[in-house]
Amino acid sequence: MIDRAPLGRPFWTFWSAAALANLGDGIRVAAFPLLAAALTDDPLAVAAVAAAQFLPWLVSGLLAGALADRRSPRTLLAAADTARVVVLATLATAVALGWATIALVVAAAFLLGIGETLRDTAAQTAVPRLVADAHLEKANGRLVAGEIVGNEFVGPPVGAMLFVVGAAIPFAVNGATLALAVMLMLSLPLTLAHRATSAPATDETSNSEGDGILAGLRWLIRQPMLRTLVLVTAAVAAADTAWFAIFVLYARDALGLGAFGFGLLLATGAAGGLIGSFAADRLVARFRHRHVLTWSMAVTAGVPVLLAVTPHRAAAVVVVVTTSAAFAVLNVAALSVRQRLVPGGLLGRVIAASRMVTYSCTALGALAGGALATGAGIEAPFVFSGIIAVAATLAWWLASRRGTPGALGLR
Repeated sequence: MIDRAPLGRPFWTFWSAAALANLGDGIRVAAFPLLAAALTDDPLAVAAVAAAQFLPWLVSGLLAGALADRRSPRTLLAAADTARVVVLATLATAVALGWATIALVVAAAFLLGIGETLRDTAAQTAVPRLVADAHLEKANGRLVAGEIVGNEFVGPPVGAMLFVVGAAIPFAVNGATLALAVMLMLSLPLTLAHRATSAPATDETSNSEGDGILAGLRWLIRQPMLRTLVLVTAAVAAADTAWFAIFVLYARDALGLGAFGFGLLLATGAAGGLIGSFAADRLVARFRHRHVLTWSMAVTAGVPVLLAVTPHRAAAVVVVVTTSAAFAVLNVAALSVRQRLVPGGLLGRVIAASRMVTYSCTALGALAGGALATGAGIEAPFVFSGIIAVAATLAWWLASRRGTPGALGLR
């Protein structure tokens, strides 16, 4: 039976701050590639902007995890978003004055990614402190829904419209939404919302907590099921980013869409993401984690192949809707599994290690997509995604069959 108990006021205050931050990020989702495409026609350079947002996980991901295990989530979230406000203000000023170059945009994307490593890690460690273990899928689903509304549904078309009015405006608005999120986060005493996580600390994990920033990575390596889940999820994320990194060029050249049309297409895809985020807890309750993870991986990376053979707007709508829905389900299911199984004292570092692997592959996927589009044509990244879909889905299915999902807390 699906639990419909309320998640509580502290969670919804936290959700509101996250939704504001995601709205600003969604504005930037459309504005960054549009700015890059306005500065250069080189697919690899455009893809580099996308890659620069994920590469920071290699630099600061593990450190962010260690900080998240030792500091208040409220403090870390406020500090990360304040730093991002400064970067966005600087970028908006440079664009407004006509000083922007593709190198500056890449640098800004990288710095914003540094802040995001800290913010995302701290946010995920906060959720088990705000809701009971039985409500994790529901809480994560609502957070993913808020992320989709901001990042994909509302933010991109707003960002595209603002970009048409003035190239600097979307970045200034992004900074303003983050500033509001900081003020809202500071109103929430997360340090008073402690709840025990579902996985109690053992002697082994207690000792590991003193091992510094690498403790989470070492713990993850020793867990076969979670290790496999991280690797295949990273492969799927790389495949998804490979085609999305050059999607702005595909939408312009193959579909004939302008800036506003590109934003609307992303917003249309968000409808699927919303459906997936709200349905994730029900799907897990009915079909179990293993099956839900398998099908969501296959759909996320496999469906984009359609655009390699059918360059039509209707096909693009199908692709963005179905992949957004599947990716939302994949995120909710995978995140809930980690939050359940990882000891509380290591949660931040394990999440950071997982995301470091995922986003490192995501950055490589973006660069691979740009290189493939440059060397083999704009359709090549979509074919690449399909190949990864088959390999990753098969690897997870076989590995999870050999494991013991019930013993790991998987439904």
